[in-house]
Amino acid sequence: MRLSFCSCLPALALALTISTAPAAHAQLTAEQQQALQNAINAQGGSAASPALSTSPQAPGRTGSLFQGRASAPSLGAAAAPRVTPMPTAAPLVSSDVFGAQLFTGAFAREGATVFNPDYVVATGDSVQVRLWGAFEFDAQLVVDPQGNVFVPNVGPVAVRGVRNADLQATVARAVGRVYRSNVSSYASLAEAQPVRVFVSGFVPRPGLYSGTSMDSLLHYLDQAGGIDPERGSFLEVQVQRNGQTRGRVNLYDFLLQGHMPTLQLASGDVIFVPPRQNTVKVSGLAANARRFEFSGERRTVADLMALAKPQAAATHVRVVRNTGTVRNTEYYALGEAAQVSLGNGDELEFTADKKPGTITVRVEGEHDSPQEYVLPYGSQLGDLLSRIQLNDRSQMQNVQLFRQSVKQRQKDLLATSLRSLETALLTARSGSGEEASLRTQEANLTLQWVERAKQIEPLGQVLIAQNGNRNELMLENGDVLRIPTRDGLVLISGEVLFPNSVAFEPRLSVNDYIQRAGGFTQNADNARVVVARVDGSFVQADASDLDRNTRVNAGDQVLVLPKVDVKNRQFALDITRILSQIAITAGVVFGIN
Repeated sequence: MRLSFCSCLPALALALTISTAPAAHAQLTAEQQQALQNAINAQGGSAASPALSTSPQAPGRTGSLFQGRASAPSLGAAAAPRVTPMPTAAPLVSSDVFGAQLFTGAFAREGATVFNPDYVVATGDSVQVRLWGAFEFDAQLVVDPQGNVFVPNVGPVAVRGVRNADLQATVARAVGRVYRSNVSSYASLAEAQPVRVFVSGFVPRPGLYSGTSMDSLLHYLDQAGGIDPERGSFLEVQVQRNGQTRGRVNLYDFLLQGHMPTLQLASGDVIFVPPRQNTVKVSGLAANARRFEFSGERRTVADLMALAKPQAAATHVRVVRNTGTVRNTEYYALGEAAQVSLGNGDELEFTADKKPGTITVRVEGEHDSPQEYVLPYGSQLGDLLSRIQLNDRSQMQNVQLFRQSVKQRQKDLLATSLRSLETALLTARSGSGEEASLRTQEANLTLQWVERAKQIEPLGQVLIAQNGNRNELMLENGDVLRIPTRDGLVLISGEVLFPNSVAFEPRLSVNDYIQRAGGFTQNADNARVVVARVDGSFVQADASDLDRNTRVNAGDQVLVLPKVDVKNRQFALDITRILSQIAITAGVVFGIN
């Protein structure tokens, strides 16, 4: 296949070249592949690449028995849709309606296997009858249209309408009227009557479904796809026979309390799902943060709390009224909100409106004090420092502070830089096929490095050692204060032959320490060396300063960053900046090869 490239189409040459190298392209994530495809589509390109093209799918619709699935196309060949049967298990429902998760195919797959004592014998059921003694008989007898089973030498025995728990006694009485002694009897239900039940109303697949008379209402509803969560009611599912309503089932009782009424179905019965009634949406700190249905015009917050189960941390509730184009918001403490009335379409959000009373701060490193401190909210660093007992090995002048909120901000900034580099790689221009081929190999390696760099965890360190007002710094819950130890070592890591710790000597320069670790590797960029101070500060040293101006103290870390060897100058600058960012925020050297 011959491919032409145009320098005016961003990313087209890169994308097409990647498509001809499946092994290399397989290293890209699905998100990166989608970004490449979007770049092609934005330029009006053709999805000729087998690695990036998406084959057509058969249009799906609610209630369809089949769904389209596209087969993988070969190079240069169009992909034809292939229709495959829908899997037996229905997908989990993603609706926010309470009860929508009930119907996933589990009730439809398994029918009842054990008769309950309250089951009522019906026409078509099979009864296992055994007689022994002076007369022996063992057979399954079917209940005839008159409601009888015929037992030899005994005659017809009326069993229709008899509870399963009473079946044995009923047959025994009939046998006892003929055989006064020497004949014993035993009777039990063997098989339930096969039935066909209509399911109608607001369900995805209305129709006539097969089962047995002992199968539950949920079995037939599940076969019909369950209740339509956006239109059907979970509160009043009706069972009708000959135009009369025989029972009403509230599925909330089943979901919340496990109550399911016994409704024995017969052929021709209709399970009807009426339209959905009023709803209120619940969010926030609740075990059941869902959309709930209720009957009647009004309900109270207490009614919804019984359904939503607010978490222990919830203290207040926000009520957003359904008032058309204008949204009115009300805010109540839970103790005051019980009798607040709710209407159709209102929204509730349970919140924790608590002011922190105390915070916990951990002190690590070289000291003789407890490691965990509980302080009043609003405490300052000076309050904590006054409680710490130091010893001869403590470096209080280089005290370090690590904070979770700072760690998250550092991680967000690194993610932003990596996304920017990733976007630049995926939208780079290529002027020829040869250039695109080289760019593809380079982009693949860099994108793999980007994926690894996303896993780097920053330290979240706050530079406080040189701050004259550090005692006034407000502490946060979860802060970690670390007091370094006077160990007299300098750590050299990164692109050196033998990364190691070297004993501190005041007369040694940065280059001297690097040489004592074996010197630079071939992948080192000796013009980019970072000296990480114990107190959290950093110094970047140039090649000309390695022997003179850059001072190294005991406890410092010398980081030799790797050389960035990419053809695009802008990519090199971006990667260099990110390498320094990782070294400063995480204290590690992260090579690109």
